[in-house]
Amino acid sequence: AVEALICEMRRQHRRWGARRLTYELSRQLGSTAPSRSTIHRVLVRNGLVNPQQQQHKRKYRRWAREAPMHLWQLDLVGGIFLSDGRECKMLTGIDDHSRFVVVAAVLPTPSGHAVSDAFITAMDRWGVPFEVLTDNGKQFTGKHTRPLPVEVLFERTCREYGITPRLTKRRSPTTTGKIERFHRTLRRELLDETGTFDTIETAQQAIDEWVHAYNHFRPHQALDMSAPADLFRTRTTTDPDRRETETPALTERRPASPLTRHTDAVEFDAVVPVAGVVTIAGAQQLWVGKNHAGRTVVVWADLASVHVLLDDIVIKTVRSRLTTTDLERLTRRGTRPGRPTPAAAAVDTSTAATRPRGIEIDRTANRDGIVVVRGHDLHLGVTTSGLRVTLRIEADLIHVTDGRHLLKTLPNPLDIGEIRRLTGVRRTTTALPPPPPAGPQSVQRRVPENGQIMVAGQRIRVSRTHAGTIVTVLVDDHYLRVLDGTRELSLHARTTTKALRNFNAHRPRDR
Repeated sequence: AVEALICEMRRQHRRWGARRLTYELSRQLGSTAPSRSTIHRVLVRNGLVNPQQQQHKRKYRRWAREAPMHLWQLDLVGGIFLSDGRECKMLTGIDDHSRFVVVAAVLPTPSGHAVSDAFITAMDRWGVPFEVLTDNGKQFTGKHTRPLPVEVLFERTCREYGITPRLTKRRSPTTTGKIERFHRTLRRELLDETGTFDTIETAQQAIDEWVHAYNHFRPHQALDMSAPADLFRTRTTTDPDRRETETPALTERRPASPLTRHTDAVEFDAVVPVAGVVTIAGAQQLWVGKNHAGRTVVVWADLASVHVLLDDIVIKTVRSRLTTTDLERLTRRGTRPGRPTPAAAAVDTSTAATRPRGIEIDRTANRDGIVVVRGHDLHLGVTTSGLRVTLRIEADLIHVTDGRHLLKTLPNPLDIGEIRRLTGVRRTTTALPPPPPAGPQSVQRRVPENGQIMVAGQRIRVSRTHAGTIVTVLVDDHYLRVLDGTRELSLHARTTTKALRNFNAHRPRDR
């Protein structure tokens, strides 16, 4: 009777192998279900397995992110045929950790606007991921646009939402292997069975129903036969099937709202890596300990302190080095509002209410972008090297401006006595200026005799004819543009991700 049941399940679901049949029979028969090898012998004995020559599989370097919402893989796939003969494409997206399908939108035209609108709709529903991984399609990147690289709408959307876009190498589909494998399953289990659709709406409805079953009911072998919804979690809700009551139409583009100054505490879950170091917004690292590797901790952070909680017990408290920009970036990526302070603050904030408010002082940043105030080092960044800045002290915050733009906001380390001993203090009379507009960074280099300059760890060949000339290099995420005044000398694709540290040209050595 069990062998007949195995054969009947195989005939009804011809794509189920021995492993899937083992899983289904264990749900029906419990501990009396046969093993995987027994089921395979049954299939062979009854002629339900096609004999084929064994091939040695290629070895790939497998990888996966440690938590949901850390990385989404996006791609475009065709094969959606309509009864009138048209073929539509679909934007698909999958969460790298849980294999949860976050977007499967049929597009009448696979344009940059349609791709960005579908991407924004998915983020409105599930939240904003930390990173996205795509191929080098023209809808995703303008890096390979000729004659000059451009920023496409998808890249602009990622920049506005604080998402890090990552690209695969050319002719390397295995990098996005999870989304490619999902396309194969989609074709075999749905598109090959249904054939053509009458309208785009009909196709979208059928795909939505299949994706819902794929996310919540279909066991995944890479997840140890768990459904993707069992592992997927957003940072705004624990219900992976949450739907917005009002979802914006794909044709309506939501304008980017300016960032507001964020000073409230936030908290988020993090899995401790093998090294035992947890990174917060790329701005601060915490040593939690290798003995906690693989465990999920709660990180609570504000401008004064950072607390690490394990099972609601504070195991570490350090002083915060986060700025308002870091808190905004964390908030946009889906952190939740912080609970009341779980432990004593790392710095004394009891006198914050009695500190003088609304005072300004002028200081000059050194070559490392550091301003020293009463023995406290304020790290402003190397972009402010040699710049005259204004420090506006308001309660427990210090706002750094250059007169036109708000460069940074830092926690105030000064106590009441140190503030009273400051010199050159004046009262605040104007409102805070806005943050600087986003754009490429500009550096200067003096071309040596060999005609090669170094920018962000990348060697650029200019020309020996320009030896001794100070050139300007515009550094963007994807390209380096070398200018002599207003004349463009060369354009190079950026191959490194190192941060810029030297912005000014070096003086020639005295011989």
